[in-house]
Amino acid sequence: MQKHQTTGIVAAFSSAVFLGLAPVFGKLAITMGFTPFAVVALRTGFAASILLLVITVFYPQYLYIFPVGLVGCAMAGVINGFGSLLYYLALQRLDASVGQLLYSLYPFFVALWLILDHQPPSRLTLFRVGLATIAVILLTSIPKTSVDLTGVLMMIGAAVLYAMHLPINQRVLYEVPAPTVALYTLISMSAVVIPAYLLFDRAWPANNPPWLPVAGLTFVTVFSRIALFLGVKKIGGMQTALLGLAELLIAIIFSNIWLNENLSALQWMGAAGLGFSLILVMFENSTPLPYNKKTGWLSWIRAPGLPKDIFGPYE
Repeated sequence: MQKHQTTGIVAAFSSAVFLGLAPVFGKLAITMGFTPFAVVALRTGFAASILLLVITVFYPQYLYIFPVGLVGCAMAGVINGFGSLLYYLALQRLDASVGQLLYSLYPFFVALWLILDHQPPSRLTLFRVGLATIAVILLTSIPKTSVDLTGVLMMIGAAVLYAMHLPINQRVLYEVPAPTVALYTLISMSAVVIPAYLLFDRAWPANNPPWLPVAGLTFVTVFSRIALFLGVKKIGGMQTALLGLAELLIAIIFSNIWLNENLSALQWMGAAGLGFSLILVMFENSTPLPYNKKTGWLSWIRAPGLPKDIFGPYE
């Protein structure tokens, strides 16, 4: 296994661990009085501000991005911003574990977007997507429980939009470091979710709002975004998405511990199948990411030419 592949796998898995805590913290914040609009606005705005401050003070070279790359990050951020709104509105209607189970269908949609971008997945990847999809179906088999159809559709919509933003950022990451992409994507997300809160909500918890879940959600957002885009840069959007399914297991474990949400035997079978799909990443071929690829629906995201040392030794 090559070094860049190992780095990508570790980064993608780390992102999944952080993202797996997001629905738990989000559900806690909502049940303690914050509205979905407030939760997504606070966590995204705080995360973007913290990352901007750290990069400006300690790593100013990461502020540079070529214009088309900035447009790509803005496009990805806007798409993911709307997806985040759908995600937390759905989370208000669904259990955290069930919501994350539905959201975990996004690798299927990533595969579709990548095919449109002329990046067809390998046979092993297709097998892993199929296995993961069956696992998610088993995981969503909840006996004697009515499902909120509106919440389900919202969560699937969030998965579609999240899947769309990964190939867009993957194109930008051919030229740009992960922290830079994370910064401008989060800023663009904030430009969507904060106005949405101010225009359509403005509700606020009465007396002593519970800041601990919001703080936890903010920090997992910062770290997960950097790790996510580092994973995409090293091993591509499809493999990162499949490894990201580990967040489902994290969400299930902590939903069981903190929110008292239990799974049936059938759902645990699905969890086992999902775990097997994750393990198969060790047998994926390590293929170099295409550079300045000129085909596909995202071929317009290309740098005109950058100095090789623009990012210094931190790249």
